[in-house]
Amino acid sequence: MKLDVKALALTSGLFWGFGLFCLTWWMIASNGATGEETIIGKVYIGYNISAAGSFIGLAWAFFDGLIGGAVFAGLYNWIVSPSKSAEA
Repeated sequence: MKLDVKALALTSGLFWGFGLFCLTWWMIASNGATGEETIIGKVYIGYNISAAGSFIGLAWAFFDGLIGGAVFAGLYNWIVSPSKSAEA
């Protein structure tokens, strides 16, 4: 079974992007908007615990998940393809 690269890429991007967005707002609700840089902020330039930072993180995480999902699906399809043709 092959994976749909576009579908997995989009799903991964949306899941990771909105996951980070919701996590940021959860942290804002519990501790307030500190504006502190986090470990994720060292990777995603401009991300911090603030309202603006949540949208910056959403964009970075969406594209990160998009690329990660596409690479994963592509590698999976590449690994599975030779074994399928060997069985036939």
